Amino acid sequence: MARVKTGVVRRRRHKKILKLTKGQRGTRSKLFRRANEAMLHSLWYAYRDRRVRKRDLRRLWISRINAAARQNGTTYSRLIHAMKKANITINRKMLADLAVRDPEAFAAVVARAQAG
Repeated sequence: MARVKTGVVRRRRHKKILKLTKGQRGTRSKLFRRANEAMLHSLWYAYRDRRVRKRDLRRLWISRINAAARQNGTTYSRLIHAMKKANITINRKMLADLAVRDPEAFAAVVARAQAG
């Protein structure tokens, strides 16, 4: 069997990895092996943190809703329970947005949930 030399293919692969790690400190952007390790870690962190960001945003929305609910004389859990009983289906993202941008509308939602 003939010997296979990987000159062009290997160079392309190395350049691709080094391009991905451009901007990192020291050998992580210069040496292929270190760059490859750094790239694998960074891609894993990116994958993981895309999921963590969703958790963080939900926590932020809940904090905002709770703060606004307390200003309207109730708590987060009581408000969500009342909204479920009154069959009001507004997701937490929109509810938090209402609480921040339009407190009067949020107060109306709270009143409607407690009435119904």
